[in-house]
Amino acid sequence: MLALTAAAPAHAVQPDEVLKDPVLESRARHISEGLRCLVCQNQSIDDSDAPLAKDLRVIVRERLTAGDSNNQVVDYLVARYGEFVLLRPVFGWHTLLLWLTPLLAVLLGGFGIWRLSRRRAPTKAAGLSQAEQAEVEALLERR
Repeated sequence: MLALTAAAPAHAVQPDEVLKDPVLESRARHISEGLRCLVCQNQSIDDSDAPLAKDLRVIVRERLTAGDSNNQVVDYLVARYGEFVLLRPVFGWHTLLLWLTPLLAVLLGGFGIWRLSRRRAPTKAAGLSQAEQAEVEALLERR
């Protein structure tokens, strides 16, 4: 049981940050799971202990208590910090290469394998010329 508890992800939300309204707190947690800590870069702000992550969590909760919707809160943070704040980038023209690179890698790998399998087998040697055939027969008769 202790090992399972230790393996669970740590949440850095401090008790003083938690909203009294459980519905708003649930929305805040949902939003913060999708926002990147700009200091840690690969952690959500919910999991980070960095001071900037705490500031972002506070901003999320302030915006929710002010009456913003989930999308308005995310849009506010993206406008302020850029799309890098999102853990999952949006699908758009400017991120098309990011989303299509894995597909392109698989297609290029498949094409390479197909090309290797389609290579011609080495051609078989042509038959002996008449002169060579006569020489072979002469060698066999000497035996």
